[in-house]
Amino acid sequence: MKNSLFYIFVISLLVLSSCKKDEAPATSGTATIDNTTTLGQTYYVYGFLFSEARKVATLNDPVDVLTISPEVNVNNEIVRITFNVNTFKECFFLYGEYQDAASASSAFASLTSFSNPLWIDPPVEVKEKQIWLFRNSQNKYAKIRVVKTVKEKRNNVPYAECTFQWEYQPDGTLTFPGK
Repeated sequence: MKNSLFYIFVISLLVLSSCKKDEAPATSGTATIDNTTTLGQTYYVYGFLFSEARKVATLNDPVDVLTISPEVNVNNEIVRITFNVNTFKECFFLYGEYQDAASASSAFASLTSFSNPLWIDPPVEVKEKQIWLFRNSQNKYAKIRVVKTVKEKRNNVPYAECTFQWEYQPDGTLTFPGK
């Protein structure tokens, strides 16, 4: 009888310890996206999907994936880099541009709520020390602080890269959790 109870106890512990809870995606972090193309059945890039807190392929034209692109002039020189996203609506608001990284970082940390702004369509010009608000197709919000940008030619091909700090509000309110 003692052996049976022991085995039931051990088996119960193994079963309970092997069960994993599905962890919710992160709601903040730092990410880097670029316009490097990958060839599958067609060309695609990897963008960032806030709701899943990860980079995803744009292969099937998914909704709400933030990408970065260089815009070039007739001489194939990069004039600016832009955020782009497929949301089918106005989804960006420039919250602010700052003189230095410390000011931008402080403003980002202080941004805990906002009123519904005048949203604009992509593409929007991306520069270091900017803070953007982003609204996805389900009216959930992210704040984005542009940390670093790269715009250059690589093997005579225009290249754009953006590193950004982000925080996502998955419940659809206009309030970000304070740190």
